[in-house]
Amino acid sequence: MNHIRVYHVDAFTQIPFEGNPAGVVPDASRLTLTQMQKIANQLNLPETAFLLPAIDPNADYRVRYFTPQEEIDFCGHATVASVWLLANEYGWAKRADQITLETNIGLIPVHWDKYENQIGKVTMTQISPEVRDAPYDKSEIADLLGFDIDQLDDRFPIKLAYTGNWTLIVPIKTHQAIDAAKPKMDQLALFNKKYSISNTHLFTFDAKQGFDLYTRDFAPSIGIPEDPVTGAANGALTGYLVLENIISKEKSHLIIGQGDAVGRPGTLYVTIIPTETDIAIQVGGFAHVTIAGNLRLPESWRDSLD
Repeated sequence: MNHIRVYHVDAFTQIPFEGNPAGVVPDASRLTLTQMQKIANQLNLPETAFLLPAIDPNADYRVRYFTPQEEIDFCGHATVASVWLLANEYGWAKRADQITLETNIGLIPVHWDKYENQIGKVTMTQISPEVRDAPYDKSEIADLLGFDIDQLDDRFPIKLAYTGNWTLIVPIKTHQAIDAAKPKMDQLALFNKKYSISNTHLFTFDAKQGFDLYTRDFAPSIGIPEDPVTGAANGALTGYLVLENIISKEKSHLIIGQGDAVGRPGTLYVTIIPTETDIAIQVGGFAHVTIAGNLRLPESWRDSLD
């Protein structure tokens, strides 16, 4: 084995070179974690998903997610990219209508819409959302993110939210203010590492026509200066909006836009499913395979792969 199959999949879009690019390695069963990290670094995409045989009998695959810098517990857009690839190009759509992935945070069921013989949206059910206080100085956050403090939308609190990764949620008044943000990446990375935050997520209700929200995401502490369209963070944002009573849990659908500021616009379709004691957050979107090929592996890896 001197090569491995690798895909570059644009998630949360149907248009090539838009949305959020993810690497997908559909058979990583012989790779070590060190080798996965080296491949993710070589691909240099926001995240790369590596599919492995499941350990849990209730899962179809185990998946590990890597940024160019480190492994993370969960990645939404790489999940959508992986399952869209499996459904469309690896035959799963012919024998099922969903896949269950085993991740570091638990089981993630992912289903897809089917219209005649075509696969539509891929939608993942994220783990239960959590919210906690973010005891940080607003002026420090504004300075780190590169905008005037008066652009913060004081109607809503700055909070930490979670559906797999702890995300700092920052409300902003306008779409224009979000696009104009110029984060101090090195300082923001240190800030996020200090407080064990994966990413910083800006949002506004001042979205363009056809969308309910507009967002932007920065994650320099894990090797991603800006993540174009984020599935996990927008799931965490939706949980925050419901748990903080900013929107009703009876508002069953949201359409979120992201990626405009980096020329990679994408669309996320979010569903809120209330239960007696909790809420389920589903985040979905389309995807497009942009590159498919074989990655040649170093000769020095041969012994571990044979």
